[in-house]
Amino acid sequence: MVSVNKFSAGLIILLASFAAQAAAPSGPGRFYCCEGGRICGDSFPVQCRGKAYTILDSSGVLIKEVGPPLTAEQKAQLAADAQRKKELEEQAREQRHKDQALLDTYATPRDIDMAQAKAEADVNLAIKAAEERIAAARKQRKKFEQEAEFYKNKALPAAVAKGLRDGDHEIKTEQELLDIKKGDFAAIKAKYDADRKRYNELTGRSSTTASTGKPATR
Repeated sequence: MVSVNKFSAGLIILLASFAAQAAAPSGPGRFYCCEGGRICGDSFPVQCRGKAYTILDSSGVLIKEVGPPLTAEQKAQLAADAQRKKELEEQAREQRHKDQALLDTYATPRDIDMAQAKAEADVNLAIKAAEERIAAARKQRKKFEQEAEFYKNKALPAAVAKGLRDGDHEIKTEQELLDIKKGDFAAIKAKYDADRKRYNELTGRSSTTASTGKPATR
């Protein structure tokens, strides 16, 4: 290996060029230089390890520039960037799947309106059923309340006490279900509004040309 520390890069390249011409090598020579050309060699100099360097051909033409090794911080940043890129690609892939599913589900904007109307109708049925069960539970509990009137200041019979407890539990459970079902209307509206907006984006429809059907609401 040739290592030079005293000559300029230009002189080194010139001498190398003459030597290459005189020797008539079978292939083009290469020189590795670092520290601005202060250290060069026809094979990679030991002094250039861990530093930025350049690769030149025997005519002094730049072939490649190689930067210094990455710091720990730079490696961490590259790893974070790669992870972020992977996440974005995964999100894009998932969005493509959702978009295709949306287009497969709805042939026209009217289909979205009909699906929303059906979902809201189903919720209405569930609400009606819960309200009927609450009314029935209150009616049954009323019977136990009336029976309990005969036992003022006395211990209630086990059956009466159990009937009151069961009635309270039934009413509480059905009321919680009723509240959830009533809240479903907001979730249904948000879902189908989002589907409608995305469908219009994918099909190039504007809000003025899209369906304006009004789904059934409670």
